[in-house]
This record gives sequence, C-alpha cells and structure tokens, in this order.
Amino acid sequence: MKRAVIIAKGDVQRVGYRDMVEKIARKLKLTGFVENLKPYDVRIVAEGEEEILNEFVTQTRIEKHPIVPVSVEEVEVKFGTATGEFEYFEIKRGDPQEELGERMDAAGALLYRSVELGRESVGLSRESVELGRESVELGRESVGLSRESVGLSRESVELGRGSVGLGKESVSIGNKMLGKQDQMLEKQDAHTNILIEKMDTHTNILTDLRDQTQQNFEILDVKYGSISENMERLIEEIKNERRESRESMKGLTDAILKLAISKK
Repeated sequence: MKRAVIIAKGDVQRVGYRDMVEKIARKLKLTGFVENLKPYDVRIVAEGEEEILNEFVTQTRIEKHPIVPVSVEEVEVKFGTATGEFEYFEIKRGDPQEELGERMDAAGALLYRSVELGRESVGLSRESVELGRESVELGRESVGLSRESVGLSRESVELGRGSVGLGKESVSIGNKMLGKQDQMLEKQDAHTNILIEKMDTHTNILTDLRDQTQQNFEILDVKYGSISENMERLIEEIKNERRESRESMKGLTDAILKLAISKK
C-alpha cells in the first residue's frame, strides 16, 4: 500500500473541484481526504495500491471541464508509505460560512455555464436551420443535375447510334479498299507473268540463234577460229545480261508485291 500527497494548483477552489475528487476516489476505492489549502490550492491525501494511485493522479489532473470552470494547471505529487489511518475518503470542510459562500460561487458558475450552453445551443439550432436550408438547395440542385444527366445520357445514346453507323461505313469502306487492292495484285501478277513469258520467249530465240550460229561457225572455225571465240564471248555476255535482267525484273516484282501486302 502507498500514500500519495497531491497539491493541485490553478482554478481549483470555489468551483466544485473537491466534490469531483471525492467521486473519483470513491470510484477507485481509495481512502483519505481532500481539503482547500490557503490561499488558492487544494491538498489531496489518498492511500491505496500504487497502480490505482497513479490512475487517481491522472484523473484528478483536470485541465478543462466541459461544464464547471475547473482547470488544474500544476500538480505536485509525493509518494510515501500508507498508514492505514483512513476508513474512507472524505471532504474536509472549513468554516460553515466560507463553505456556504463556496457553494454559492460554484452554483453561480454552474448557472453561468448553463446560460452559455443555452446560447451555444441556440446558435447550433440556427446553424442547423441554415444547414437544413442548404440541404434543400442542394437537393434541388441534385434534381437539376439528375435531369441534366438524363439529357446527357440520351445524347450519349444518340452518339452511340451514330458511332455504330460510322463503324459500319468504315467497315464497308475498308472492304472496298481491300477488294481494290486484291484486284491490283491480280493485275500485277498477270502483268508479271506476261513479262516472264516474254523473257522466256526471247531467251529461247537467243538460244536457238546461238545454236545455229555456233553450227555455222563450226564450219568456219578452221579458217575463222577467232570469229568463233568472239561469238562465244558475245553469246555469254548476252546470257549474263539476260540473267541480270531476269533477276532485276524478279526483284522489282517482289518489291511491288510486298508494298501491296503492307498496304493491305
């Protein structure tokens, strides 16, 4: 068991602070007393378990009360060994006349505070009325916004329908473009095939001409061997030129096909 001697300083006299301390002590089942200490402080002596005494000190440190003007600005606490001399917790009162004056002061403070609370209540009521009016206005604005929202929703539906129509037109245009690209590719393929066929025909003609010429020059080869060699070189050059022309034509055709496919 421990004893706590507490000196509370601040607005603690003539405001009902001792009554509040007594209620806290009885609730925590502590023993001791509370009394006014001249000129302005209050002394508290309490005994009990150390943990409960610490809680008691915390609860009696009232910095601001919502009803009475109690304000504990400073607390001095000293702990010691309990003596067990107290049977209960009480308020030690002073001169009856002084106590009566303190009671009247406390009652006056309570009355003054009740008047202030009444004024605050009236102010809150007015604010509540204003909030109610604002709520009505907000409700009206909400209705207006809801109507605007319905109008916008209808416009969105119309725009959606228009978008669907545009989408269908886009698909139709895309299909037409693809059809035209397919036609162009078909024409290009046909033209390429014609060119290849013509090149093959020219190649065959040149080959026949080379064979006939070679046969003729074989007869003259004995006397005109140099002519035969020159003719062979000429034929080889013609073959190379034909090969290069055919490769160039094939590269050009491949490039046209790739370009058409990329656009598709």
